Amino acid sequence: MQLLEGIFKRRSIRSFIKDKPVETEKIETLLKAAMSAPSAGNQQPWHFIVIDEREILDEIPEIHPYAGMSTSAPLAILVCGDVSLEKHKGFWVQDCAASIENMLLATQEIDLEAVWCGIYPNESRVEAFKEKFNLPKSVYPLGLVVIGYSDKSGFKVDRYRKDRIHSNRW
Repeated sequence: MQLLEGIFKRRSIRSFIKDKPVETEKIETLLKAAMSAPSAGNQQPWHFIVIDEREILDEIPEIHPYAGMSTSAPLAILVCGDVSLEKHKGFWVQDCAASIENMLLATQEIDLEAVWCGIYPNESRVEAFKEKFNLPKSVYPLGLVVIGYSDKSGFKVDRYRKDRIHSNRW
């Protein structure tokens, strides 16, 4: 698939084939894509928790009200930032967001679908994920990417809005 085609076609898919696991090689490809993202000062503050245990996936909606699709997905990846690795304070959020976007785009290339469920900066979600996944004090969950095979797929939508573009000044 061509890069721009993947970008224009990518959509948040929330319907998965529960009993079709994601292959180890594809998980590694997604993680490599995530870790190829740019980061401020090349700090690479990210950590990833690969979640493929059914019991954990089924419990996620108890701590994230918009992650109900995890109960039908074979995989989720929790993307976290470690503030102890920061060279430039506060940029871990942008760095980890870029890694999530890389992961979402990579799903298009390897015939998977995904949805990004935001966690940070919602304090109650942050604390719930920190507790559930036993995260160290310096590690904060940014988002959960729920991934799997689906009978649904993205479709091209033109979201280009000329009225949102300004030249040189507002």
